[in-house]
Amino acid sequence: MLSLKDRIDLLEHDLLANPVRISSYRDLPFAILRYDPSDEWQLRRELALFEARLRSRGLRTARISLGEVLWGAVEKCEGIGAIAQLERERGFADAERQVAIYLSDQDWARLPDMVIERVEQAVPQPDVVFVVRAGAMAPAAYHMSKLLDELHGRTTIPIILCYPGILEPGSVAGLRLMDLPGRNASGNYRVKIYG
Repeated sequence: MLSLKDRIDLLEHDLLANPVRISSYRDLPFAILRYDPSDEWQLRRELALFEARLRSRGLRTARISLGEVLWGAVEKCEGIGAIAQLERERGFADAERQVAIYLSDQDWARLPDMVIERVEQAVPQPDVVFVVRAGAMAPAAYHMSKLLDELHGRTTIPIILCYPGILEPGSVAGLRLMDLPGRNASGNYRVKIYG
C-alpha cells in the first residue's frame, strides 16, 4: 500500500500533466484522495505543502470544508437549535435523517448546489479545488458517491475529494467513510481513487 505522501505525489503528477489526467471525462473532473482517518493531521500538513507546490507552478487552489458547508446548511434551514431539539426528543438517527433531508431536498440547502456555489464564488477562480472534512458527513448524513454523481457535468474545474476512510481489500471502488465498524463499503465511484 502506498503512503499518503506517495498518493499525493501521484495525484500531483496527474494534475500537472497536460491535459490533466485525473479523469478521462471533461464533465467529470473529479478524483478521490483517500487517507486513513487517523491521518487527518498528516493530511492537513501534506495538503498545505501540496497546495504550495501547485501554486508555485502557477495553479490557483481553493478548499471547501464539508464541515462548514454542513453546519451552514443546518443554520440556513431551521438552525442548530432545531436539530438539537429533534435529537433530544427523538434521538440521533432522526436528527441525522433531518440533516440528510436538508442536504438533499431542493427546497432546503442541497449539498451539491452549495459546493458549486462555493467553487463559483472563489476569488480568484481556482484551477483546483480540494474538498476537505468529509468526515463531517459520517455516519450517514450524505454519501460522498452521491455528491460526486450530483456534481457530474456542473463544473470543469478539477475537484479533489479528500476522503477519510478505507478502501475495502479486493474492492475497486468500495470505500468505507471513517472506517466505521459494522458499515459496509459503498459507493459507485466513477472517478480515480488515489488510495
